[in-house]
Amino acid sequence: MINEDHSGLDAAALRRIQTAIESDIEAGRYDGANIIVSRRGEIGLQASIGWSDRKAGRTAAPEDIYRIFSMTKAFTNVLALQAIDRGELALTTRVVDVIPEFYGRDRFRTARKDRVNLAHLLTHRAGLVTTPTPLPYDELGDLGEVVDAICQLDVVGEPGTTLNYSPALNHALIAEMVRRATGAECVRDLMKREIFEPLGMDSTALGAPRKWAEHYVPVRASFPDGGWLSTADIEVMEEIITEEAEMPWVGAVSTVEDIHSFAEMLRRRGEYDGKRVLSPAILDLATTNQTGDLPNDLYRGLAEARGWDVPPGNFGLGFALSGTGTHASFFGSATSPRTHGNYGAGSTLFWVDPERDLTFACLTAGVMEESENVLRFQRLSTLAAAAAL
Repeated sequence: MINEDHSGLDAAALRRIQTAIESDIEAGRYDGANIIVSRRGEIGLQASIGWSDRKAGRTAAPEDIYRIFSMTKAFTNVLALQAIDRGELALTTRVVDVIPEFYGRDRFRTARKDRVNLAHLLTHRAGLVTTPTPLPYDELGDLGEVVDAICQLDVVGEPGTTLNYSPALNHALIAEMVRRATGAECVRDLMKREIFEPLGMDSTALGAPRKWAEHYVPVRASFPDGGWLSTADIEVMEEIITEEAEMPWVGAVSTVEDIHSFAEMLRRRGEYDGKRVLSPAILDLATTNQTGDLPNDLYRGLAEARGWDVPPGNFGLGFALSGTGTHASFFGSATSPRTHGNYGAGSTLFWVDPERDLTFACLTAGVMEESENVLRFQRLSTLAAAAAL
């Protein structure tokens, strides 16, 4: 659906977004997509395109529920920002102040651990190892066991000096810090109570409830050999993101409408439908570049392999930012520098452009290799920015 009467968005430009996705799907680059583009809270484009399950012939629909991978981190970020708003944590709170066992059993290997704080974790500057699997896959659903395993790992970098995107460890620790600081029994219920219920996100959960089984989009990938992640590393997530799994770095499920509601809360500076989730003050801080010109070491390798300029990491407090320059970027070069959002492996992206009052949410079926995913969303984001009048 394209809202032809939306005064703030160019209908022809919105049609170009839909056509681009249709062309990608026809070419077999991915299987399907659910997308929403809105301005000032009014939807200009909402479309379900292609298939949610190409093999089964199931066409995409608004009620499709996706495993959103690292977009899950956005919810964990908000829990941490809420805890700061409420005085339960501070950016300077050290991990060991809340999780004393973070020192580990071998004190000779933990000389830098006492300096790692919440700000380091939110900005991916903690110096932790970058492994996506601190435990075997079949054990990742137990957050307590994951945190215990992380506590036995050494800090391999100097906290605060380098930016290296952490697939799992940082946000497992953030979630556990929040859980302990708030006295919550589990992170799953905390997310539901503090984020999903206030925002009316009725088809979103940490874990994959069995009652929604008929709406899940299968996790399918086709990666080249020799990459940082294999096809099996992605497709196994369909097995381990279960109803019981508590993985606050990668384990949430959601629909495009729910993600759009979450993004709209950010665009509205922490409020949605009369409910206050975050303060404007903490969001202003969280959507300001906190990492300077530091490159993101994980994406540095991606850029160098493709022959691209190495971009700055451009991280706020948990949110990726557009920044400036003409480097390859999920957000494209036409969005404003403080455009902020989050993404999930090869398949999902949302962002908010605060200068244009523009919100973009797109969940796709068929997980792409990450550099191709960057190029895909760079194009779609640029097309979305071009639609704002």
